[in-house]
Amino acid sequence: MYCSGCGQPLAQGQGFCPQCGRPVAPPVPPVPGFQIQMESYAGKVKALAIVWFIYAGFSFFTGIAALTFAQTFFHRFGNWNNGPWLGAPGYEWFGWSFMRSFLPLAWAVLVVRTCLAVMAGWGLFERAQWGRVVAIVAAVFILLKFPVGTVLGVWTLVVLLGYRNTTLYNQL
Repeated sequence: MYCSGCGQPLAQGQGFCPQCGRPVAPPVPPVPGFQIQMESYAGKVKALAIVWFIYAGFSFFTGIAALTFAQTFFHRFGNWNNGPWLGAPGYEWFGWSFMRSFLPLAWAVLVVRTCLAVMAGWGLFERAQWGRVVAIVAAVFILLKFPVGTVLGVWTLVVLLGYRNTTLYNQL
């Protein structure tokens, strides 16, 4: 190491130059290596995978509860044909039977959403290339599911999108 003022050779640990008295600049700490970045990113991906599993379970059980309630409600009150819109001619599409016809579709959406969340969690946990793609697709689908879906979707997109994150994920 040399003095930045006069060029005098300096010994290790010397605080001032013996020739000109200029203070020696402290050594620059090393920049964190690629391995440290990889370990940090791997921890983020693992945490994201665990949260996807938790979201899948939470979404599945709350969906079952809501759809069971809706099915029971529409079955119990589905025979009412009186009222200003329920039995009037031309307004049949407002009836309970119309709403009850959407329940199978709602069950299918629940199963697909849960399977997509489980696949995203599993793919991220295994660090598979398809897992990243499935997680990004699932994140886009749940962005409008406020507030938990929005937070998870944004977090997933932040962790998985971008050149740096793509490169780090490919290296895992």
